[in-house]
Amino acid sequence: MDALSETLRVVHLVGAIFIHARFTAPWCYQSPPADMAAPFLEPGAERVVIFHLITEGECWCELGTEPPVRLVAGDAILFPQGDAHRMASTPGLPPARGAPLAEVLARRPRQLAYGGGGDTTRLVCGYLACSERLAQLLLAGLPPLIKVSVRGSNAGRWLESSVRYALAEARSPRPGGAGVLAKLSEVLFIEVLRQYMNQQTDGRTGWLAGVGDRIVGAALHAMHKEPARAWTLDDLALVACTSRSVLAERFARLVGSSPIQYLTHWRMLLAANLLSHSNAPLIHIAQEIGYQTDTAFSRAFRREYGTPPASWRRRQVARLLLH
Repeated sequence: MDALSETLRVVHLVGAIFIHARFTAPWCYQSPPADMAAPFLEPGAERVVIFHLITEGECWCELGTEPPVRLVAGDAILFPQGDAHRMASTPGLPPARGAPLAEVLARRPRQLAYGGGGDTTRLVCGYLACSERLAQLLLAGLPPLIKVSVRGSNAGRWLESSVRYALAEARSPRPGGAGVLAKLSEVLFIEVLRQYMNQQTDGRTGWLAGVGDRIVGAALHAMHKEPARAWTLDDLALVACTSRSVLAERFARLVGSSPIQYLTHWRMLLAANLLSHSNAPLIHIAQEIGYQTDTAFSRAFRREYGTPPASWRRRQVARLLLH
């Protein structure tokens, strides 16, 4: 299993499609910053990533001072840093005045329909909520806006038809429609990342760039496959079929840390996930991620999270009960 698949397998992701819109030109929709929408979308989430999928017609996305980006049916657009942006039939239009955000997001998926009666554009808006550390891992080095065509893959075509089916089911009295949309939101997010990796060019940095690199990707795969192993730089260089110096330089340039520093970060992310979603004793968690004693594990966890693992676990349980 590759590093991306392994990461997504072990961490807890929550997603949903929250708007299903039909706009007719001229129209303009203002999307607020993700941290402003987060309390209404996923209370208690540390990080929310917003994305849109165009299912019919075309439109433009405006983000800050960047040139407008044209989108057509089959395009998905994701905002790794959660920036506010506008979706419009034509660049430069003023956004429509809508209901307060809490009212708009009170029912999901919310049906939106407005515009001037011209050409039709349909789109869905979704989000993916995760921990801040997972977001820093997955989204490091990414630009403010990522655009891919999901119709460029078999999975994308299946996703489009599945989203349309699930949206229809969400309006029916049959139970489970919201759950299907939530899972599709996660799959769509992952497909956007996969498509982005496939179109990466020279000069990109970040964790996804590392996963896609022959040398760094091999080292990442090894650490994700066996996180409890006592890896050394020599071991990882052997796995990656390169020298210690080449691996260390390339890893630092793409991922932003040394391989051994990264291994510690990954172990702590695994530990946090186990602490949040299991009742396993600390010693079992410690041994599962490569520490022989719970004392050594507690010291490492406290360096990373600023609090002992037992205290961190109690705080997470209290937060979940609150929300």
